[in-house]
Amino acid sequence: MYKKFFGLKHEPFSIAPDPHYLFMSERHREALAHLLYGVRGGGGFVLLTGEIGAGKTTVCRCFLEQVPRRCNVAYIFNPKQTAEELLDSICHDFRISREPEPGRVPTARDHVVVLNEFLLRTHGVGQNNVLIIDEAQNLSADVLEQLRLLTNLETNERKLLQIILIGQPELRDMLARPDLEQLAQRVIARYHLEALTANETASYIRHRLTVAGLRTAVPFDAQAMQRIHALSRGVPRRINLLCDRALLGAFASGRAMADVGIVDKAAAEVLGAALDGNGRRWRLSPRARWGATLGLGVLLGAALVGAATLAWNAMHPPTPTATSQPNPAGR
Repeated sequence: MYKKFFGLKHEPFSIAPDPHYLFMSERHREALAHLLYGVRGGGGFVLLTGEIGAGKTTVCRCFLEQVPRRCNVAYIFNPKQTAEELLDSICHDFRISREPEPGRVPTARDHVVVLNEFLLRTHGVGQNNVLIIDEAQNLSADVLEQLRLLTNLETNERKLLQIILIGQPELRDMLARPDLEQLAQRVIARYHLEALTANETASYIRHRLTVAGLRTAVPFDAQAMQRIHALSRGVPRRINLLCDRALLGAFASGRAMADVGIVDKAAAEVLGAALDGNGRRWRLSPRARWGATLGLGVLLGAALVGAATLAWNAMHPPTPTATSQPNPAGR
């Protein structure tokens, strides 16, 4: 809606993981290095954790682009499954063909047998195998134990399966439990993805606007940039939500630059929070959030009505009024 107003060609702050907008901070590069090291580590678990929206999926996508060609990858994005269901999903993602016996439901052991055969066969021709499980904090203890047992599939030289667990900070807490100590001891690399710093947040915003086609000054002043970092706490997904709504608010107000006031109003709508005069974050009451949303809606409605009126006038110019002339007969 505001693209043309700010001279943009594309939406700059979509929360979809578009690889064209990939921004790799130093932390993201370190996380990627840990994943790549894990693949070459010869089996076991690699752990990548981070807050919601911190960019774990971004790192994973970048990792998948750099996986060696002779490497088979199974990617599980829905871990809320039983051990049998997860094993079936793993076999399916590795494209392991198997002929089920008529009238018999495959057991966990059946899946492990065909998976082991596949791993041995691919290892024999020089291929590696990587299993990636996203949202791994949702795995049950039983399923985690089954995954640990999969790391027992090995030859005399090396493990046959590399497992990468990606999840929220709760995953670290899970692996610290005494009953999962055996699994924790098989983690060969782990990294916790921290949020962006204030400088990285500003660079992130400029990067996305440039990719979207911006050729003029960044439509956020310095104070607005600082406020965006404070409100979003440096989490990329929150930055996207906040910047998108702030640009919409600036457009609705007919302003080419989003200041702190516009950012705070945007935060009230998309985050349900704002900052006090000292820059501290506080949560708005439901009534205040409703009022802020209504206010932004009124501004946007006025902008749309104004634009529609201008467009109508341009398409339907007024008919010139005839100028009255003296009536000769009346002389």
